Amino acid sequence: MGHFVSMLDAFRNKYLVWMNLPVINQIDIVEIIIIAFLFYNVLVWIKNTRAWMLFKGMLVILVFVLVAAVFQMNTILWVAEKTISVGVMALVIIFQPELRRALEQLGRKNFLTEWLSFEFGKNEVEKFSEKTLHELVKACVEMGKVKTGALIVIEDSVVLSEYERTGISVDAIVTSQLLINIFEKNTPLHDGAIIVRGDRIVSATCYLPLSDNMELSKELGTRHRAAVGVSEVSDSMTIVVSEETGKISIATGGRLLRSVTADQLSEQLRYLQKYEPEKKKRGLLKRRLKDAKKDISADNE
Repeated sequence: MGHFVSMLDAFRNKYLVWMNLPVINQIDIVEIIIIAFLFYNVLVWIKNTRAWMLFKGMLVILVFVLVAAVFQMNTILWVAEKTISVGVMALVIIFQPELRRALEQLGRKNFLTEWLSFEFGKNEVEKFSEKTLHELVKACVEMGKVKTGALIVIEDSVVLSEYERTGISVDAIVTSQLLINIFEKNTPLHDGAIIVRGDRIVSATCYLPLSDNMELSKELGTRHRAAVGVSEVSDSMTIVVSEETGKISIATGGRLLRSVTADQLSEQLRYLQKYEPEKKKRGLLKRRLKDAKKDISADNE
């Protein structure tokens, strides 16, 4: 470390003396490494929670404030200055559960081991295979025939760790037989939702947030409201099989598409399978759902 600092000082004195750069010692380098390490882990924590969407929204507001500063929009700058303290308090209140879990992780014995494992691809959501797609469709159709209720959440880019922890860990390959067995009536795992990540079922009997959307039909039960609820706070796709009618519904982006056929379910799953975040195609999916809704009958559940 001392040799590196000496080389850095020699380079600065020889080539960068005209820039009047500050002197960097060993403590400064250690501080930079610690700050970079903490900043990286904070960004990872934000990406794995609902805070990621809020973080992107804050960036948009920050750009807007910077534009206001460049053009000397004093009124907007005054409003931003007065609301920043209130905004910080609001963030603490809104994300109290996530902050609490982050603090709880600090008390774990192995938290340093988890943080020091720089597996950059670990948090990336793997898209499911064609086999998984067919198994999901097959299971939903079979459960619909015998009116077995089901709630299947397919994770996309937003990691659903907070809901995964409310259930029982499964960690099994997705197969139609396993899905049917999980949701079979009077079995230990049939109540609640399952979360699918990639080609695996990661958790069962999970609790999901219920939607308070007043536009939803009063005939819809807890499963459908939970499906819409989780789609409102994440980019996941949720499949619902009605226990009363056996009909299949899809929830995504806060919208519910009811009474879909096996082909329509396959089409939406295939779109999610090939979805690339950088291409920003979410609006297209919503339009497809809207168009498909016009083509199917709006039968009551």
